[in-house]
Amino acid sequence: MFKFPEDRIPVTIILSISLLDFALYGLCESIWILFLYWVLMIIPKGKICAWNHHHQHTPTFRSKYFNRLLEFFYALHTGVTTNLWLLHHVLGHHLNFLDQTKDESRWKRKDGDNMGEFEYTLNVAGTAYYRGYQVGKSHPKKQREFLFYSALTFIIVATLVIYKPAAGLFLFVLPMISGLVLTSWATYDHHSGLNTDNEFEASRNNLHPFFNLTTGNLGYHTAHHYKQGVHWSKLPELHEKIKSKIPANLYKTSWI
Repeated sequence: MFKFPEDRIPVTIILSISLLDFALYGLCESIWILFLYWVLMIIPKGKICAWNHHHQHTPTFRSKYFNRLLEFFYALHTGVTTNLWLLHHVLGHHLNFLDQTKDESRWKRKDGDNMGEFEYTLNVAGTAYYRGYQVGKSHPKKQREFLFYSALTFIIVATLVIYKPAAGLFLFVLPMISGLVLTSWATYDHHSGLNTDNEFEASRNNLHPFFNLTTGNLGYHTAHHYKQGVHWSKLPELHEKIKSKIPANLYKTSWI
């Protein structure tokens, strides 16, 4: 079922959180408990965004149907629906991250000045669906899947909100919004301010063990851009092969 056995534990944890969400949806009537749950889960669900990202690069299951089902639950946690990151990130950002006139996650304004962290976050989050759709014009099959599954996800979420407004808001709508914003914010530090044509000098790396445990080695970012199709579990090994090419100032050891 799984392409890589390393995905079993994170997927089990993520689907368990989904199960908890739906249990609260059915059982909890307290707005304050729902609000507190949303606040407490902002960071944990923010971490789920990293695993959704990995799935877009290397689908988790061998079965297409299982992958679509997993993507639905990912969307409820992160605000990123089927094929959005495939188009925006895999087929967009990874091909264009060295060119700030094209990069779907660009950190430069049109006038060439660097965006601040807040401006970048709102820019990337606010244009994510539009830019994903634009990339999809060159990949019509992927674009059609993106549009269909996005519409299906939003219809289901709307139905959940109509049936139980408070629970739908705090368990699904707000996590989707905060997840997309948090994802955008987290990517600012990956490349911002690094003006270079050298791919080994264009990404920052975070080697803190806890950060990489909870994000699936996303801190090995240069290696990830060097070979984006490599499964997350293999990134430390790939990093060892190229680390001599990465400048020392592009390393940090923050647990966040």
